[in-house]
Amino acid sequence: MPASVDFRAVRSAARRIKRHVLDTPLLLSRTLSQIHGCEIWLKFENLQFTASFKERGALNKLLQLQPAQLARGVLAVSAGNHAQGVAYHAQRLGARACIVMPLATAHVKVERTRDFGAEVILHGESFDAAREHGVRLAAERAMTFIHPYDDPAVIAGQGTIGIEMLRAAPQLDLLLVPIGGGGLISGVAIAAKALKPRIEVVGVETTSYPAAWAALSKRKPRFRHSTVADGIAVRQLGALTLPLIRRHVDDVVLVAESAIEQAIVALLEIEKTVAEGAGAAGLAAIACHPRRFAGKRVGVVLSGGNIDTLLLTQILRRVLARGRRLVRFAIRLPDRPGALARVSAVLGELDANIEAIEHQRTFSSAPLKTPEVEFTVQTRGSAHVRAIVRTLRRAGFAVRPAHDIALP
Repeated sequence: MPASVDFRAVRSAARRIKRHVLDTPLLLSRTLSQIHGCEIWLKFENLQFTASFKERGALNKLLQLQPAQLARGVLAVSAGNHAQGVAYHAQRLGARACIVMPLATAHVKVERTRDFGAEVILHGESFDAAREHGVRLAAERAMTFIHPYDDPAVIAGQGTIGIEMLRAAPQLDLLLVPIGGGGLISGVAIAAKALKPRIEVVGVETTSYPAAWAALSKRKPRFRHSTVADGIAVRQLGALTLPLIRRHVDDVVLVAESAIEQAIVALLEIEKTVAEGAGAAGLAAIACHPRRFAGKRVGVVLSGGNIDTLLLTQILRRVLARGRRLVRFAIRLPDRPGALARVSAVLGELDANIEAIEHQRTFSSAPLKTPEVEFTVQTRGSAHVRAIVRTLRRAGFAVRPAHDIALP
């Protein structure tokens, strides 16, 4: 395995994969730029056929295998995007693909990978356990193992994004790239620095998995078990990628889980595009570190859009609740006919749409004759919530929040 990757390898990868993956759009978001005080250019890698940049590196690797290697088949370990990229392009090239996934992998990801003709083996409670089994299985079956990030061909393939971004918008001052194992940012940084040496390349990690940030700052990382950005939930960078990041990446910033959730919703509402947690990390970084990016022309890689529908629903509701557009009140009612109808009428007059009502007597600490009723209400935001609370209190009702918000 070569010790590193250079721009010639990235340029060759661009020629090699050109007709087989999308040169995805790089578009200026006028609304997001106005909100955040910098020019935000979005690279829509979520529009690839498998909805992720991972196709690029997987295909570049596959196209460089010998016919005998393709005939024996390829094996990858992944819980998502890399699996689909390898499976799809192996199928296109007529090669057998085996994908090892952890037991807890979401069913929809397993089925998507199988839909591309791959054999899927579920093994291990963690990614590390799945990887160990995959490496062993590849050796036993004489299949070529395709690493998700620590491979020169994979890194070069991912780097083609950098070429496309600077060709489309050479005026960019800075590129924001999510970091998992480091393959994407390594390749993009190599390409960007070769084409425009003074451009900044900044990596983004979640506070739950700060592997690169800790390595560059020489601090001991603390990892959590779960993150909404599972595509960049990597505890250890690659033997190839870490030196490349040290050499070519200018900075790494951390973002909170809540900021990633907010960015997912902003992209959906403003750009009408679906981004997974890792894909939204770049926009989250701009929101978390406004001074770092103020006034700059920033290219943001939306690395993928493979997000579970149920998770997306939960994120949407959480963000609506944080923005006071979905609020739950506990209102104490006198135990007499018409009280519930009076509250409903007040809310209706204020254009507050009632989503749910829960009337609980048995498991409540409220006096039996004045039970509390919980109303889940759709609002227009904080000012609307304040008006609702004032009006209800003037009407004689005791109101308190039924979830973690402050009421006026």
